[in-house]
Amino acid sequence: MTIKAKKGKLGVLTPGMGAVATTFIAGVIAIRKGLAQPIGSLTQMDTIRLGKRTDNRNPKIKDFVPLATLDELVFGGWDIFPDNVYEAAVHAKVIERKLLDEIKPELEAIKPMKAVFDKNYVKKLEGSYVKTGSNKMDLANQLIADIETFKKENDCDRLVMIWCGSTEIYMPESAVHQTVESFEEGLRNNDEHIPPSMIYAYAAIKSSVPYANGAPNLSCDIPALVQLSKQTGTPIVGKDFKTGQTLMKTILAPGLKARSLGIQGWFSTNILGNRDGEVLDDPESFKTKEVSKLGVLEQILEPEKHPELYKDLYHKVRINYYPPRGDNKEGWDNIDIRGWLDYPMQIKVDFLCRDSILAAPLVLDLALFLDLATRAEMSGIQEWLSFYFKSPQTAEGLVPMHDIFKQLIKLQNVLRHMMGETLITHLGLDYYE
Repeated sequence: MTIKAKKGKLGVLTPGMGAVATTFIAGVIAIRKGLAQPIGSLTQMDTIRLGKRTDNRNPKIKDFVPLATLDELVFGGWDIFPDNVYEAAVHAKVIERKLLDEIKPELEAIKPMKAVFDKNYVKKLEGSYVKTGSNKMDLANQLIADIETFKKENDCDRLVMIWCGSTEIYMPESAVHQTVESFEEGLRNNDEHIPPSMIYAYAAIKSSVPYANGAPNLSCDIPALVQLSKQTGTPIVGKDFKTGQTLMKTILAPGLKARSLGIQGWFSTNILGNRDGEVLDDPESFKTKEVSKLGVLEQILEPEKHPELYKDLYHKVRINYYPPRGDNKEGWDNIDIRGWLDYPMQIKVDFLCRDSILAAPLVLDLALFLDLATRAEMSGIQEWLSFYFKSPQTAEGLVPMHDIFKQLIKLQNVLRHMMGETLITHLGLDYYE
């Protein structure tokens, strides 16, 4: 596989410059200045095995594939509030003020562009810093102009876009989503089935800018935008960053299944108080998130193949808005399992996590990997990046893979394939020892 050489700057654009985006941006700047470590980022911290185990070839991923470096990144985006990144980060209360003050000049220099926003799709938010236009196609063209202007003004060679905005109301696929032509006609006619996240996705893909969807919104996960991504040679991926409670499920469930332990019930509840929590307090936005979360266990456990273990599994997910907790989300899981002779047991998990701290390194990895995929001329859905998502986008007719360990193997093997290395299957035969 031929990978085009990287040159110049890589611009990272984020629709939504709230807690996740500002934590990502501030984190990268702090790491560049030697003030912190990129913990949680595979591209920066992890190694990859090459060849036989006896070869002892285990380079860091960033030294194995030609990724953009942190020094080459430039940041921009859109938000419904005019606050610069320093002001937004202070308001988000994720990163300590002391660290933010050490990088204040760099953060203050990054200011959002006016956002495409419609309160009908995110009912708990009020936005004052928003675009107006004659129709949704006009708004899309304004975003396309923003993309071109940002690239030129910041002297960027390439761009990527990562959706870091809020969860929109639940929306099933409809007729307007089926073809590029029907979608563009829907933009011109202000079709109600085209929310802001789809307008951003369209603008990115139309501009040949790779796009990742960090929320459970449909966004680019519709036939029209998949088709457009192939026409423009643009990689796309989504959806919904896999961070707290779902991360734990994709770690624990494969282990329980591997030991053939039965599961009767899995009750999950969350409390969080950031903007995401406020948005999810609306039942229609919660439905979007619920659908994303509920599909994980069924795919991993495959109850249709193991009915005696999982056919009666009861899976419940709840999210509760609790302002005092801020960005420090707490996820409680109660798992009722069955062992030998049907004897019942329980597992309790209380994950006191920091949502944006877990999400920020995912934004970094996705930006770097999507840029790599673009230079490798990989277009359309990038299933090898499913590792990062709660509800991975797949080709039509395929069931997403949720087992995080299988996802990691796939990601690593794609990197090996890119660089002409032997794929690792862990068969244990002589030539894989």
